[in-house]
Amino acid sequence: MSTPIVKQLFIHPVKGLTSQECDRATGGPEGDRVFLTEGHGIKGDRAFALMFLDIEIETETFLEHNKSFIPTLQNINWMSKTNCAVQNDWPALAALNCHYDFITQFLTVKKEGKILLNVNTNTKLGRVRISRFFTKYLKKFDPTPEARHSARSPVVLVGSSNGNTRYPDRETAHISLVNQATLDQLSSLSEKTVDVRRFRSNIVLDGIAPWEEFNYIDQTFQLGDAHIYITAKINRCVNIEINPETGERDLPLLSLLKENFGHKQMGVLATVVKSGFVQIRDRLTPLENG
Repeated sequence: MSTPIVKQLFIHPVKGLTSQECDRATGGPEGDRVFLTEGHGIKGDRAFALMFLDIEIETETFLEHNKSFIPTLQNINWMSKTNCAVQNDWPALAALNCHYDFITQFLTVKKEGKILLNVNTNTKLGRVRISRFFTKYLKKFDPTPEARHSARSPVVLVGSSNGNTRYPDRETAHISLVNQATLDQLSSLSEKTVDVRRFRSNIVLDGIAPWEEFNYIDQTFQLGDAHIYITAKINRCVNIEINPETGERDLPLLSLLKENFGHKQMGVLATVVKSGFVQIRDRLTPLENG
């Protein structure tokens, strides 16, 4: 059996916004590697979220008179994604190019190369500006029919700049892995290159057959210095059909999966059972007595 190796590493500093590749150019909390933490996952991944405030008041009034309140939301506990602005409800978020610098703690937002926002996430003014920006941005667009919030609800940035908070889709801490060969097969079937960022995974594996990753369920592996336990296949939502550059829903990948494979699953989830660093070209090796 072939041994998979790590091809790419990704984190998503703000839930629902741009995937950020961990390499020497962009980096993450640990530069071109990631630290898998037992009981937590990857530090810095989904460390922030844009939480809806379900209140029927004028957004400008709220943001003007509650500046001291917004920064206090840094350490709010995990919440369901139904409380957050995410791409499957608000595809227009994908049209923004967002980058978080873990050293300066600045969030930069660009669109078509133009800087729209560049602020410190660890200051009161910075948090107010981020909350105001995304509240105004979402008001310009219609959500998907299935979206749970109206554009009237303001959003505020929650999460801590130290990366200790985390807002994944599931409360149980996890990481996600996707197989490059499986992705290549989808690209062949769709007759278009399917961008790996559509799946918002943390680790891209290479060197194994398509769908081989599904055979790893209920097994423990060494990955770099860490140990992970692969728990389940990932059921996918409409987010995989959204172009990560334009925000347009342009590929019917859910239908393609269902018609060709009889399911809507792609990639696997894993929990971290021993902390350690992982970097490009590390091997995923089964442990005998995991």
